[in-house]
Amino acid sequence: MVRMETPAPETVSLPSGPARVEFRRSARARRVSLRIDPRAGAVVVTLPPRAGRRAGMALLTSHADWVADRLAALPDAIPFADGALVPIGGILHRIRHCPERRGGVWIEGKEIRVSGEPGFLPRRVGAFLRAEARRRLAPLLAEAACRLGVKPVRLLLKDTRSRWGSCARGGTIALSWRLVLAPSFVQEYVVAHEAAHLLHMNHGPQFWRTLESVCPHRTRATAWLHGEGARLLRIG
Repeated sequence: MVRMETPAPETVSLPSGPARVEFRRSARARRVSLRIDPRAGAVVVTLPPRAGRRAGMALLTSHADWVADRLAALPDAIPFADGALVPIGGILHRIRHCPERRGGVWIEGKEIRVSGEPGFLPRRVGAFLRAEARRRLAPLLAEAACRLGVKPVRLLLKDTRSRWGSCARGGTIALSWRLVLAPSFVQEYVVAHEAAHLLHMNHGPQFWRTLESVCPHRTRATAWLHGEGARLLRIG
């Protein structure tokens, strides 16, 4: 089978304005497909091994209105910058640059205070939130695992684009660090969901009964993620 090169990212003009297009090559894809990447604010065109840019652009052009509507519906991006409002545990905290202070990054009241040079602020806030995610999510996982009688091998924190968590058959649980931005009941649900997979590696009736035995607010949490999840991906 001839495998074509993956086209380079580019910016295209849509009726609603310019849009960034990123191409992905997938050996498992059987047809060209489109999706919106909320984190990057871009259109992702997935190509089968033998499809090229022309096929991808043809599909994009024929769905230009759909793409424009989905991009317009994305929440505004919130960079890690002085004065920006960022939720921690669902509670908004304002980033405050304190160049005269020492200590790295810390929470004071409802502020995320950051010392040092302004150029280091985004990286420092990002690292702080990842550390805060582990500090909050690891005990939740330990508690859920204890109640279920299971033992995860390890916890990984990732910056995933499509899933808030996953569980590997070997016992490793991966969670999005962005869950630290969500309310505690959402964190508890996602953690319990993945811990329950250590007993049931599927979404059958037994899995849902097991999950609901340790996390009764599944409906509330999934509704929150459906309505607000894209906003978390636009932060940072």
